[in-house]
Amino acid sequence: MKFSTQEEYGLRCLVAIARNNADHDLTIPKLAKMESLSEPHVAKLLMILRKGGFVKSTRGHTGGYTLGMPAEEIVIGNVLGCLGGRIYEKGFCERHSGLSSMCIHENCCYIGELWYRLQEAVDNVLMNVTLAQLLSREPRVSPLKIKPNCRPRKPVFEGRLAERKINV
Repeated sequence: MKFSTQEEYGLRCLVAIARNNADHDLTIPKLAKMESLSEPHVAKLLMILRKGGFVKSTRGHTGGYTLGMPAEEIVIGNVLGCLGGRIYEKGFCERHSGLSSMCIHENCCYIGELWYRLQEAVDNVLMNVTLAQLLSREPRVSPLKIKPNCRPRKPVFEGRLAERKINV
């Protein structure tokens, strides 16, 4: 499973706007430079976020983008839903019916329950995190940015298991 670039970059733009919100409005060129994205791409992402009510724009020389509501009210699950949709939602089976107009597994589907449970698990995480909570966390190094020569730390549970083996 992957997050789309639209979801990743859209959320990054929203975080940048929130971090800059107190100082002044951010323009598309400034935001594009800050996030190393093209201006048309940022404009597209901000249009989606504006339609979702997460940002608002002000025209003019001093204009730009600010949050459309307090960061405490912006739920990350709603932002990602606006940017890319949900994994499993109403109409999923109709969109994945193959060459037929209706899914051939409509009466006996083994997979739908799995997607429903997956969506429920994702919602349990994303619908309980606000933009304010995201901003309050200390930035960490992404586990994907670890140098290939670095040896991973020994997981704590291995030591506990080793102790158990000694005690047995």
